[in-house]
Amino acid sequence: METPAEEEPAASPAAPQPEAAADAGEPSPPRSGTLPEGAPYFVGRRRELRQLRGDIDRPGLDVLRGKLPGSCRVLLVAGRPGSGRTSLAVRLAQRLADRYPDGQLFARLTYDDGEPVPVERVVGELFGAAPGDPAVALRTAVENRRIVLVLDDVTHANQLLPLMPDEPGCLVVATAEGPLPGVPDIRPCTLGGLDAVACAELLAHIVGSTRVTCDPTAVEALAEACAGNPTALRLVGGWLAARPGMSVTDAVLSLSEVPDDLAAAAATSPPLARAFRLVYDTMGPLTARVLRMLVCAPEGIVDAHIASALAGCSLDEARTALDDFVRYGLLHPDGEVGPQTPQYRLPRWLRPLLNQLVEARERPAELCLARARMLERTVRLLQSCRGAAEPPGSSSNALLQELPRALRFPSAGIAAGWLRRRLPVLLSAARAAVADGELDTLARRLIAALVRALEAHRPDTDAACDEAELYELHGLVLGLAERRALPRDKAAALINLADLDAAAGRTKEAIRRYRAALDAARDAEDGFAAGRALEALGEVYLVLGDGLRAADWYRRALALRQTRGDLPDQARLHGRLGTLHTVGQQYDAALREWRAAVAIHRRLRDHAGHGRALTELSRVQEYAGHPEDALRTGRDALHWARQAGDAEVEGAALLRMAEVLERLGDPAGAGLQRSAAQRLLEGPSRPAQPCTA
Repeated sequence: METPAEEEPAASPAAPQPEAAADAGEPSPPRSGTLPEGAPYFVGRRRELRQLRGDIDRPGLDVLRGKLPGSCRVLLVAGRPGSGRTSLAVRLAQRLADRYPDGQLFARLTYDDGEPVPVERVVGELFGAAPGDPAVALRTAVENRRIVLVLDDVTHANQLLPLMPDEPGCLVVATAEGPLPGVPDIRPCTLGGLDAVACAELLAHIVGSTRVTCDPTAVEALAEACAGNPTALRLVGGWLAARPGMSVTDAVLSLSEVPDDLAAAAATSPPLARAFRLVYDTMGPLTARVLRMLVCAPEGIVDAHIASALAGCSLDEARTALDDFVRYGLLHPDGEVGPQTPQYRLPRWLRPLLNQLVEARERPAELCLARARMLERTVRLLQSCRGAAEPPGSSSNALLQELPRALRFPSAGIAAGWLRRRLPVLLSAARAAVADGELDTLARRLIAALVRALEAHRPDTDAACDEAELYELHGLVLGLAERRALPRDKAAALINLADLDAAAGRTKEAIRRYRAALDAARDAEDGFAAGRALEALGEVYLVLGDGLRAADWYRRALALRQTRGDLPDQARLHGRLGTLHTVGQQYDAALREWRAAVAIHRRLRDHAGHGRALTELSRVQEYAGHPEDALRTGRDALHWARQAGDAEVEGAALLRMAEVLERLGDPAGAGLQRSAAQRLLEGPSRPAQPCTA
């Protein structure tokens, strides 16, 4: 006999049947991604599972009309929060794993604040797709595959329709509070309360069979008082498990004395609201405040650090409170974000009840301060995460040693694991901080710290996912900069977004953003950002094969760098123009650019750069028909490369001289240079012979 109680927690540690409790570990459906591996504790719901499985094979409208199926089958599990809809959908998907071997995926379609999750975000999180057309990404990801998609918390058909694959071999299992008119051929299954037998079995699992078998009449009364709501039964069961001296009859009497005021204000079913109030009213003041403040946790995901920062209490006090909440069924375990660092999930049914309590008992200034403490703690954790990936002696690693021990990551691997596990929550915190409007400084610090942490751990993360996340983060900075009229920040955000567009081949969008960044940089009188945008425009046009426009933008960037006196940037731009002119066989212009680059490197005493520029100058001289000049320039390049001790530059100079010697009719000399270059580039243990050509 099985049915899920929605978002059901692990059984109380106080339950006197440890072997039963061990079977009830709640794996907690993830916010997005693959389904949890383990199965939650189920009772009842056998009829609903049979109905849903039968609906998969029932002919659809296309088949009844004599056509081949044109899209996936869609099932709907409908029920109020706390009725078990999410866990039933997850349980069904787990049981269908053999039938859909290419994947069982889970995504929430509604944020905790009730706003819908954008379709492109859902597709990106499910399939690791980069920013782009979500319909194309979805079609590509599911083509010729058999996949189950559990789409949780759907509020409107328009959320679901774009996520229905045009692949008959796929299955969508949606959960919602009610029907979804507008979705063709959807198969609904509406959840009511558990029957009396299932209620007794669930209660026995939590508090032990002795109290249930000794008081069967009270068990029936409690099931009726809870209207068979599995979540309400778990709350009362957790309350009883923490009070071994009380009977089920005592619980029924206590529950009957709880008012329904929370249910009316929070639009929650009266049995569930009463069960919550029974638990909440018996908490101590600090524990109750910790629980109330958890409503501010991003994505409803909490750990000891978040709880401690929100409530302004110590880590030990936060850990004790979180353990109590798990025992009562008010938090659900959600894996670990590090060694012995558990993470928890706030059930969705609890949020409206906590919102009402917060409005009644917390001042707005206190809430703002709590969010600020949480963001500051998150920034410091991100700084620690970045520092763990940096080599000893770096500034970020040195900062890590200055942080309190509780905020330090012991290794780069643990820090990378924390970042991967917490990333959805960190992104949600960044969104909320930007939307808040009162914590813009902290929002900017949080986004900057998150971007740096992602960059530091890039080798340990998925590149496509990184792009999507960085794209969103820079987009948040852009929105914040536009709202606060910060042209410098706007220019930086636009350049970062354009860089991502250019790397992904979205050249038209990259050009548009670089031009907008150039305007913002000029408004901010930010010469560095303006030069960066001008140079990037040249690079994009170069990729497009438009050398004339690329050269024009490079010249504009060079003129700006010259007015600012940025010598290294000037040398680089002279080199890029020299390369363009060389490709266009405009050798006189190319020689001028490379000689200018050589002069700047000489002025900077940059021996390696000097050698590289001379090597390229030698190449152009040869192309221009001056091989003797090219040979002399190659010798100079070799000299400066050796002064710099740069084997790569020295090897390039030797190969350049070999090419010139071949043109001059000296194959033996060319062979000597190539042999020396080969020995040099094979490894430092084999020294190259000096050139005597």
